[in-house]
Amino acid sequence: MSDLLIDDAPPPQAIKGRSLWEDAVRRLMRNPAAVTSLYVVAILALLAVFGPMLWVHPYDAIFRDRVGIAPTFDNMHWFGTDTEGRDMVARILFGLRISLLVGLAATFVAITIGVTWGAIAGFFGGVIDDIMMRLVDVLYAIPFVFFVIVLMTLIDTPDPYLKLMLIFMAIGAVEWLTMARIVRGQTIALRKKEFVEAARASGARPIEIVFRHIVPNVLGPVVVFATLNIPVIILAESFLSFIGLGVQEPLTSLGRLISDGARQMINAPWMLIAPAVTMLVTLLALNFLGDGLRDALDPKER
Repeated sequence: MSDLLIDDAPPPQAIKGRSLWEDAVRRLMRNPAAVTSLYVVAILALLAVFGPMLWVHPYDAIFRDRVGIAPTFDNMHWFGTDTEGRDMVARILFGLRISLLVGLAATFVAITIGVTWGAIAGFFGGVIDDIMMRLVDVLYAIPFVFFVIVLMTLIDTPDPYLKLMLIFMAIGAVEWLTMARIVRGQTIALRKKEFVEAARASGARPIEIVFRHIVPNVLGPVVVFATLNIPVIILAESFLSFIGLGVQEPLTSLGRLISDGARQMINAPWMLIAPAVTMLVTLLALNFLGDGLRDALDPKER
């Protein structure tokens, strides 16, 4: 009888474990500030992508009979118009799109170059590491604004879209330096680990080890850096636009709108307040989200 009971008993169920990324998501969702910021960033991204297409006024439409009017519900000018007669809501939505695009594109450039450079330098070490990191030190010594001025002067073009591409290149060519140092330090800590030695023993080539084994294990700090770096890049682009080296007409960005509004802050304060508040909300949301990701991916919290 006891044998029958034992034979009829169901097999024990395997306990399903959670990956480190699943644990990080759980910790992130328990952070109210990070979750709220995640929703805010998602809403801002949707507004940036679809807002200029769905709003009733084009971003470059000029209304000669409505120049510099205060915020009003008449004709759907909720944030008023600028000194050229363009709707401020449409300008802010399009400026938000450009600012987020600059932040994402320059961050992608910084991650692509920085992760590759730092992982190779940290893995091979020795003379290769010395040469590669000394080049990083030399580039660090070049002022960011000087580099942008030289780039804009050498490639002088009236095409606003080409100027926007130059901004991507200029900011991304500087921001990757910090990422290279971060990834190099992480790679040095990982290159003697057991899984790397096992890959060597199995006959994997050095470059294969770098990109198949080292790089996936440094994605945590890379994700945190990317999230915290986007607002830094948006601020850098805003500074360039403020001094006249950034986005050119007819395109615009939040920095460009703030620059235009600062010149009219006495006569038309809405031209400064609306883009400045949008910039503030965007930067706060991105920073809170980055802090939440940093805490969620912290190894000490696992």
